[in-house]
Amino acid sequence: MTRMGNTQKLSLGLIGLILGASLVACDDGRSGAQDAAKRFASAVAALDVGAVPFDGKDSGAANEQLKAVFKGLDPVKPAVETGELTLDAGTATVPLNYSWKIGAAEWKYTTSAHLKKSGDKWLTAWNPATLVPDLAENEVLGTSKEAPQRAEILGAGDAKLVTYRPVVHVGIDKPRLGSADPAASAAKLAQLVGADPAGYTQQVQAAGPEAFVAAITLRQDGRTITDEQIAAVPGARAIADSLPLAPSRTFARALLGSAAEASAEQIEKSGGSLQAGDITGTGGLQQQYDAQLRGADGVQVFAQTAGLTAEQRQAQLNGGRRVVFQEPMKPGTPLKTTLDPRLQQLAEDILAKVGPASAIVALRPSSGAVLAAASGPGSNGYDTAMLGQYAPGSIFKIVDSLAMFRNGMTPDSKVDCPATLTVDGRTFKNAEGYPASSLGSVALRDAFAHSCNTAFINAREQVSQAQQESAAASLGVAVDAPALGAAAFLGSVPGEASGTDHAASMIGQGKVLMSPLAAAIMAGSVAKGAPVSPSLVLNPNAAPAGSATPTAGPTAEPSSSAPAPAKSAGTPVTAAEAASLADMMRAVVTSGHAGFLASVPGAPVGAKTGTAEFGKDDPPKTHAWIVAVHGDLAVAVFVEDGGLGATTSGPLLKEFLTAAG
Repeated sequence: MTRMGNTQKLSLGLIGLILGASLVACDDGRSGAQDAAKRFASAVAALDVGAVPFDGKDSGAANEQLKAVFKGLDPVKPAVETGELTLDAGTATVPLNYSWKIGAAEWKYTTSAHLKKSGDKWLTAWNPATLVPDLAENEVLGTSKEAPQRAEILGAGDAKLVTYRPVVHVGIDKPRLGSADPAASAAKLAQLVGADPAGYTQQVQAAGPEAFVAAITLRQDGRTITDEQIAAVPGARAIADSLPLAPSRTFARALLGSAAEASAEQIEKSGGSLQAGDITGTGGLQQQYDAQLRGADGVQVFAQTAGLTAEQRQAQLNGGRRVVFQEPMKPGTPLKTTLDPRLQQLAEDILAKVGPASAIVALRPSSGAVLAAASGPGSNGYDTAMLGQYAPGSIFKIVDSLAMFRNGMTPDSKVDCPATLTVDGRTFKNAEGYPASSLGSVALRDAFAHSCNTAFINAREQVSQAQQESAAASLGVAVDAPALGAAAFLGSVPGEASGTDHAASMIGQGKVLMSPLAAAIMAGSVAKGAPVSPSLVLNPNAAPAGSATPTAGPTAEPSSSAPAPAKSAGTPVTAAEAASLADMMRAVVTSGHAGFLASVPGAPVGAKTGTAEFGKDDPPKTHAWIVAVHGDLAVAVFVEDGGLGATTSGPLLKEFLTAAG
């Protein structure tokens, strides 16, 4: 037994020796070479090879050379992955697969890294061609780009709403100052063009000796500051240029947005897609569809001799440098909209005299095309027309009336219209000047025409809040607008409310909210006899290759905890229901307090006024609304804190309809 045990131990020992020798034979250094190659790839991707051991090259010197080679691509860094390693005795070769994001383009290439075993370490052979194919020892990379002109924004009939228009940049050209005092010239020019003298003077003094410091950019057409006035300021200069501009400084500004040179903040947030001097959009459609309008820059990466002077680099522009990557320029795609420039300008001209925030929205009920979406100067740049969130007041009685029809009533049904009505301790009354002849038991048509608040609040027991919500959706209110293509608030009608909240909602207050756009949709649905789905941007997905595809546009969320828009109109308003609503809207003009619209030429006008109370003042302040239909035109007019709809918004509407033709 002892001899057998010794034999077994000897056999096991021999097996262990044989296996150990086999494992040593299999460990040919591949894993060490692979680890070294991956460390080198990671270091190159980080643009820092200072810790990588090289064969025949100091790591610090290699690191400095690498940084110099890629400096022209800063701040972009490559992704570098290793391929299948080839081992040959004490040397190894491994492919390095590079991927760069250059603007909107992707630059990919493969080089080979060579490694050599030195003792128990693997060293990387330094060669610039490992960084870029065929890169010579004395070469570095540089880039150039060619930006396309920004595409136009078009209106109805492809009218040019935003296109390149001539401008002049007015500023101090410091090389032209000579012996003149920069501060004195800056202050004088600022006073001439209406800029802040202190701020502009500081900019001029801080700029370099070769700088041109712009004080203002003026449209060439109609400018009142002459070249002679500018030239009279030492060092001042006007440089001709062109920029993508609307017909005027205010034309649909809140809706369209603007386009100008990218700010430092925009460049920082762009992730490398914007650089100094690029034109980009700010606000409105210009920002929402920036990628579509901007297109994609043409970009070129080239190898050139290191250490060239500026003059020598300029001399190489026409040759003498080797292009290693090129992506052609891709022009932007014009953005097509439904805006009618004549009606948009008409709306803006009418609102120009209105002090508070205001809006006029006009659309074509048959197609849903938004023809005008104007926000007045009192909106201070905010898109009141599309994004405003206000209690609609009595224009919401169009919704109430539809709900009442669905409960069996008609325009001739009798309703009770008392002078006042108290609900849970809160007293409601009719607007000031309500005619006594329309109090008591009156036809629904008459209560609608004179806007009897108490009659509609009296109907609260027959019209539930859920029925109100459904009727609003039937008229396109608070319903998604997939064809709109622009940010908008589409209205909000709560599905649940009780007591005074439900009573208030019967006269378009409480938690009911609308934008002027939503009000125009409601009126347009009456004219169409079916829910209107508005459209504004006609080609929202026409983004050029290589650029981000724009979305159809966000829906603005209501400021209160209100429900999101419905996906569809649910039970659409029928032609018969719309005819009854149109009958009552016509009565507002023929026998109600919008009789001033009877003289508007053309198709008969139907309308509804609205006065919405807000705030805690006594008496409360009111927003002024009016909506109207006139042939294939639906219009909403709104004035914030404007008093009565009939007396404030009504004349604005009449002026618009009369001139619209």
